[in-house]
Amino acid sequence: MRIHIGSDHAGLELKNALVRHLESNGHEVTDHGPHEYDALDDYPVFCIPAAQAVASDPASLGIVLGGSGNGEQIAANKVKGIRAALAWNEETAELARSHNDANVLSLGGRMHTIEVCKKIIDTFIATPFSKDERHIRRIGLITKFEKDGSI
Repeated sequence: MRIHIGSDHAGLELKNALVRHLESNGHEVTDHGPHEYDALDDYPVFCIPAAQAVASDPASLGIVLGGSGNGEQIAANKVKGIRAALAWNEETAELARSHNDANVLSLGGRMHTIEVCKKIIDTFIATPFSKDERHIRRIGLITKFEKDGSI
């Protein structure tokens, strides 16, 4: 699986650990930064390019990280075609994929241990979209709104 990952200073340590974890599991990871600690960096600079890369490559997934994951999720969701979900446990990661066909996972580096985050991302990556008609219909409504502003 191709994975695009972006963070900010609050998620830097987690990002680096997750990149190693993902690569050791055979995933192809593109790290959109940051690559060094800067307490004043801005997450949109790293998270939006990660989301854009996912939108350009529908066979890939993305991960965005910050202190809480909230702002990073919001930034990623501004990219057309992105369905970013903030997950706080394995169940929410699984539901994001199976019900919402989420293509970007957002995590809070200050909210979980690295080991818990590894379990959340492994669940996210391993879970397929259910392709249930009701979920397809709902995602279609979101996509329609994204395209023309109507529901």
